[in-house]
Amino acid sequence: MKPARLFHHLTIAVGVVLTATFAATPSATAAKCGNGPGGFSSWLNDFEARAKANGITQRTLDRALSGVTYDPNVIRRDRSQKSFKLSFEEFYKRRVGSYLMKQSQARLKRHAGLLASIEKRYGVPGEILVSIWGLETNFGKDTAGKYSIIRSIATLAYDCRRSEFFTDHLLAALRIVQKGDMSPKDMRGGWAGEIGQVQFLPGSYDKYAVDFDGNGHRDLVHSIPDLLASTANYLRAHGWQKGASWDPGTANYQVIKAWNRADVYARTIAVMANRLQS
Repeated sequence: MKPARLFHHLTIAVGVVLTATFAATPSATAAKCGNGPGGFSSWLNDFEARAKANGITQRTLDRALSGVTYDPNVIRRDRSQKSFKLSFEEFYKRRVGSYLMKQSQARLKRHAGLLASIEKRYGVPGEILVSIWGLETNFGKDTAGKYSIIRSIATLAYDCRRSEFFTDHLLAALRIVQKGDMSPKDMRGGWAGEIGQVQFLPGSYDKYAVDFDGNGHRDLVHSIPDLLASTANYLRAHGWQKGASWDPGTANYQVIKAWNRADVYARTIAVMANRLQS
């Protein structure tokens, strides 16, 4: 298992905290769901009608959903998640070695001007952003893009286990396509639909991603300015207090837990950022 996937069961990246934010509405929630491939095509047809009612155009639906099929591999991955019960010390040692710290320090220097600009606008220091970036995907090295994000999200939206949650993310994925941020063929990521170098689920991408490099697209796959600023925007939107501590027990630590609710992961971000700052 790649390092960036070690704690996947507790977070599904940043998207797990969006359950309340993207609470399903009658028009967005699938009327039915299934536990196998048999009813997927019928469900997808019904979903398209609901997507139109939520502002998705026929052109977007044709581009994004044409030929989409049920993916049993995604369901197998969803069902085979295992809990990791590690102490903070064990988790930190496994995730943060000398190599990751050296890479993090190098990126703080390389992107010093960019990080200063982001902190000025959003109030989030570079040490926090670089820590998250490194922990999520080792600065983009662990984003294989094996799965079609739309196919994965559609499969999980149809599946009864978390249908409402993933139906909202499927609508968000279609909005991303409709806005021109990503094409369907470029939307590839983790089995649960994680996008880019900071592993936003589509709902997070749709709500918090920003075009910080000014090229007209919010690109969390290739654009370092966009992915770092989007992370800062997410944290600010969840209550980040500029200039305040982020140690456990503080308000900013609770914001880090909004990013990842697992305490060992949040503590790892906080401790790593402190060590980068020293």
